[in-house]
Amino acid sequence: MRNISQFTHGTYDVLIVGGGINGAAIAHMAALNGLKVALLEKGDFASGTSSKSTKLIHGGLRYLETFDLDLVREALRERSFLLRDAPHLVTPLSFIIPVYRGDRKPLWMMRLGVALYDRLAGKYRIGRHRFLRAREVMKFVPGLNADGLAGGVLYFDAQMDDARLVLENVLSAEARGAHVANYVEVKSFIKKDGKAAGVRALDALIGKEFDVYARRIVCAVGPWTNVLMRKEEGNVSSPVRTTKGIHVVCPGKISDHALLFPTAKDKRVFFIIPWMGNSLIGTTDTDYEASPDEVAADQEDIDYLFRELRRIFPGQGSFEKEKIVTAFAGLRPLVHKEGAPSQISRQHVIKESYSGVIYVMGGKYTTYRKIAEDCLRVILPSQKLVDTAAGFPVFGSGKIVESAADAARAYGFKEETVQYLMDIYGTRYRDVVLLARKDPTLKEPLCSCSPAIKAQVVYATQTEMAVKEEDIIRRRLSLVYRPCRSGQCVREIQRFVTQ
Repeated sequence: MRNISQFTHGTYDVLIVGGGINGAAIAHMAALNGLKVALLEKGDFASGTSSKSTKLIHGGLRYLETFDLDLVREALRERSFLLRDAPHLVTPLSFIIPVYRGDRKPLWMMRLGVALYDRLAGKYRIGRHRFLRAREVMKFVPGLNADGLAGGVLYFDAQMDDARLVLENVLSAEARGAHVANYVEVKSFIKKDGKAAGVRALDALIGKEFDVYARRIVCAVGPWTNVLMRKEEGNVSSPVRTTKGIHVVCPGKISDHALLFPTAKDKRVFFIIPWMGNSLIGTTDTDYEASPDEVAADQEDIDYLFRELRRIFPGQGSFEKEKIVTAFAGLRPLVHKEGAPSQISRQHVIKESYSGVIYVMGGKYTTYRKIAEDCLRVILPSQKLVDTAAGFPVFGSGKIVESAADAARAYGFKEETVQYLMDIYGTRYRDVVLLARKDPTLKEPLCSCSPAIKAQVVYATQTEMAVKEEDIIRRRLSLVYRPCRSGQCVREIQRFVTQ
């Protein structure tokens, strides 16, 4: 449960500002290393960039084009750690790249690229790449434009539930003693003799300000880095360049494989990915200079994606703007560099200000463990850290020894419900099941639009720090990605939240 009063007692070893993936992982790793930790997030955990991703854990095949081989190799290694440490949230996914005659990258180049990708993965390879003839591509991807299709390649990466991966790192930190809170905004920095000693924070839910003191302060706020840095240092340059990426979710799944396409007129790529029975499509990559709080999927961005969709799938009826399930936009916090956004490296940088505030900038979702480790090495330069490369499990990690069928019989649930809970919560599925055993009405489904049950809403508010209905709809249960005509799920969630 949310407890703000705990933050005003004593001084923390480290205060992390920002409850996205990097802040959550830093808090998790700091607590694992025995530090007294505080974590503050101005919205809900993962409500910013960290829930607006393409839902991929990947090495970055396209970064081979910029010869960023070290980043690709590092990300492929980290990908394997995530598959090991969060198997309920990160799962292998096969990708197909159709190649057309006249494409900027011909078939031979794509073959070379996926072969090099597997070579860089080495022992961390998920599956072996394949070369596909045109007829094989058409078999795997029905409805694809066959005109000029030369063939394709198949390779492997991984898919994740981004919001829950953040949340489970937060819960892991809390389980190890960290004090964490959402909906708390840092308004200013407290300095003593020129050094940062704490922050003035605002509890947005009750409108109360309070001070939090810490020996070290880490800002892992992604697109809000420039904003926080100006609060702390005054009028400084903008070290982070924000670029916008939008996604849309369309009804239906056109293939069991994810698809990657080069765009027709620029050097971008976009994906069509199976996601919760539907198709997740994105992304754009354009500079964004307005407030990070105001980012949205504009009509121009949506039109851009649908032009590409109509080119690739000329007869696909699912790809109509009127049928969009949801659309969302996020910002990439890139370390500032001139050039096309898609060509800028995703390497991370950790910078310390004159007053001692540590800023985490850039990076890829996939490498969050390494980013957290590098940050901890700045905080604890002379201490040997816990070897998280050997294991950095999150809140629901671990092997589930019982089958869904056995658990369903033991707990009196439907097998499909138990399997659904296992897929979301991992070993923590039992916590949700036990809530429903205490109160059988919580076994009831929320709505016909998803397999979700009422016990999950109770669990979200009691254990997962959900405060608002959108926290549950968007990030705890991901109902926003499932079309619902009746609206019953929203009404049920409102009833529980307002109790």
